[in-house]
Amino acid sequence: MGIWNSEAEAREQIRGMVAQYYKDFKKPLQEKDFTEGDKIPYASRVYDQQEMCNLVDAALDFWLTSGRFAEEFEKKFSEYLGIRFCSLVNSGSSANLIAFMALTSPLLGERRVKRGDEVITVAAGFPTTVTPMIQYGAVPVFVDVTIPQYNIDTSKLEEALSEKTKAVMIAHTLGNPFDLKAVKSFCDAHNLWLVEDNCDALGSKYTIDGEEKFTGTVGDIGTSSFYPPHHMTMGEGGAVYTDNPLLHRAICSFRDWGRDCICPSGKDNMCGHRFDKQYGELPLGYDHKYVYSHFGYNLKATDLQAAIGCAQIDKFPSFVERRKHNFDRLKEGLRNTEDRLILPAACENADPSWFGFLITCKEGTDRNKVVQYIETKGIQTRMLFAGNLIKHPCFDEMRRTGEGYRIAGSLENTDRIMRDTFWVGVYPGMTDEKIDYMVETLKNAIDNDI
Repeated sequence: MGIWNSEAEAREQIRGMVAQYYKDFKKPLQEKDFTEGDKIPYASRVYDQQEMCNLVDAALDFWLTSGRFAEEFEKKFSEYLGIRFCSLVNSGSSANLIAFMALTSPLLGERRVKRGDEVITVAAGFPTTVTPMIQYGAVPVFVDVTIPQYNIDTSKLEEALSEKTKAVMIAHTLGNPFDLKAVKSFCDAHNLWLVEDNCDALGSKYTIDGEEKFTGTVGDIGTSSFYPPHHMTMGEGGAVYTDNPLLHRAICSFRDWGRDCICPSGKDNMCGHRFDKQYGELPLGYDHKYVYSHFGYNLKATDLQAAIGCAQIDKFPSFVERRKHNFDRLKEGLRNTEDRLILPAACENADPSWFGFLITCKEGTDRNKVVQYIETKGIQTRMLFAGNLIKHPCFDEMRRTGEGYRIAGSLENTDRIMRDTFWVGVYPGMTDEKIDYMVETLKNAIDNDI
């Protein structure tokens, strides 16, 4: 039989070798002593042998598409968030696409989002929160944000409302929850859907009506990203989650080619009606696995991705605590810079799982000079993504015609963020030594009027 007596024995030995490989070659890289000037990325993967062993385990299955690890992850993730339904997808962008498309499903009747309907959102964020609306033909209505919370200015919601408004879809900015109480009350009062883009805020909590809940679980749909810089990773990957069975059905359909059938890949007739019903104008008994109730996609994650996620979710609570620690240490270290810099602040009733540390330069402090200086010292920075999405080339045609979007009021703070704001990382792999170096470097940048 070769060098192994059984497949189980083979797997055990292979996993053991992979674990040793991690300890010999990967672990030393993660635990390398820090020297001033070494690159400090804004985010990075934090993992150990378990992720690598799970990945190899999934490879040995050679199922490749969504399978046992995907099912395990969806169960673990749902349990962590305390939510009924989770659908694993191949990216956070896909998660946002499916979340929005679910709102267009005929299953929702009069509440479905139709072309020409409006969705309230913000321009200070990542484009894939907005892209699905535009591509479908819905109209994003942009509202300004507040500084130093960097979230939607809820005082402008009523101004953004019109008879065409059907939903609100916004992100919790870099882990800082937006005012969920105000937004949820607004949505409830006007019978609007609420989609929480939770891609940068996994693990954040918000207290609403006396109950502490994870962000992503207060609205109708939540989304997450598992891209390597995010709170946890599976390489590429994302999730869409909800407590609403009807929305869950639509989410699953859009993810799985638009199928009407609930049977997962590789399994037949779980619905019990594979050949005995009539759909649309198809012949009676047409195979239910090939009946399409939506114009959907194939956005499933692979089991290779899910296997990594299954190991990451077990570590995730410790990741959240380390992010909070790093954020607090950065903020405390930079307190005496507040005459030159605006430091970030948590929203009321929020317990953020911070994705990054946002800084806005005050008048007289040049953002570009500060950023360029600290980058030369090895500290990686990022803008608040689009800054003002409307200013980007993808909006050129819409700006020229004045069609396809609407602005409620002004975007004064959004424009300021575009000019004056940047952020540095707080990911769990950062040590106190690195945080302190970042503090001193930022102080040098402004003290020397770089």
